[in-house]
Amino acid sequence: MKTIHIPQILLPESADMHLWAVNACDQFTSDYSYWSELEKLVGQNLSTLKLVFPEIYLKDNPSVRIDNINKTMRSYLNSGVFKKLGEGFILVERTTSAGTRTGLVIAIDLEDYSFEKGATTPVRSTEATILERIPPRVAIRRNALLELPHIMLLYDDKQNTVLNNAVKGETLYDFDLNMNGGHIKGTAVNNSEEVVKSFYRLVEGESNPFLFAVGDGNHSLATAKACWEEIKKTLPESQFQTCPARYALCEAVNIHDSALNFEPIHRFVKTDKVNEFKSGLKIAGTATAVFVANGMEEVIAFDGDTPSGIRKLDEYIASFIKENGGEVDYIHGQTELKELTKEGGAGVILPAIPKDDFFALIKKGGNLPRKTFSMGEGNEKRYYIESRIIR
Repeated sequence: MKTIHIPQILLPESADMHLWAVNACDQFTSDYSYWSELEKLVGQNLSTLKLVFPEIYLKDNPSVRIDNINKTMRSYLNSGVFKKLGEGFILVERTTSAGTRTGLVIAIDLEDYSFEKGATTPVRSTEATILERIPPRVAIRRNALLELPHIMLLYDDKQNTVLNNAVKGETLYDFDLNMNGGHIKGTAVNNSEEVVKSFYRLVEGESNPFLFAVGDGNHSLATAKACWEEIKKTLPESQFQTCPARYALCEAVNIHDSALNFEPIHRFVKTDKVNEFKSGLKIAGTATAVFVANGMEEVIAFDGDTPSGIRKLDEYIASFIKENGGEVDYIHGQTELKELTKEGGAGVILPAIPKDDFFALIKKGGNLPRKTFSMGEGNEKRYYIESRIIR
């Protein structure tokens, strides 16, 4: 197998790391106050906030923001903001209220990844990919000089053999994250090639090895794939292996990590017809969900097969919006959802999928419904710290 690539990672030379690292761009997509507070905190300081495109602003002069991002990337590279590490992985220990989650920053070969349902590639999507969400993100990545990962891959290692074989080296960063993100520590891995072998042993002997499932950042990885498919059409075959755009930087986390909590992603419908929405919401089953409006909660019936129930709910929401207008958003925390409904609209708090069933579900049925699960609450998501040159 050649799925895993050992990258050369960039870190800032002397930035204030508390201001440098910011949360994933697809978080708090209905909470302008989160991002405006972060912008005020960062100010004119060096920060990854100036290198990424928070999705809350996707409809707000995107071409201008993209142009500014690309200019800032070029400026940071030309002015010596970054230091290049030697080729190798970084072991990341992220501490939140859930505990300390341990991951490895690696790169994967996009030739070994597919977001198609039923794919048998070593790296597989876990949820339905919405194709219309890819072109805006391709526009962001197409001319970018750098990639910064919020993608998290999952691997199935009950005995924790991969991390047990990793040899820690120099501490690269160790600081508190902003916006209640907890604490993070990054350590160089001194034996990255041996760690690669440990990964491959997890799927040794499988006819269609399923090494990584995309846990977070599905559309970001799909965007990297789309960009690579564009680029490789312009390359001579001799450059296929060495082109940096062929690879994508990710963090790989053991699905059995005790601090990795699988949280459902809830639905929030922006509508002034809350009563009509509720009256039509009829999903029978042996399980339950929670309907939320005006901050109040009510337990409702839900399909015992959670993925099936989510598909039914999403179909109902789509038909309701088509008939009555409105908009749907996907909310990662119960508290945030309840607060949003106080200002109008309706929410549905969904049950979680047990993480021990996760790999089996993907192998059996392919992609789950989009936005089925989240790994932790919004403030526990991967923060941008590392980067890599892709052009």
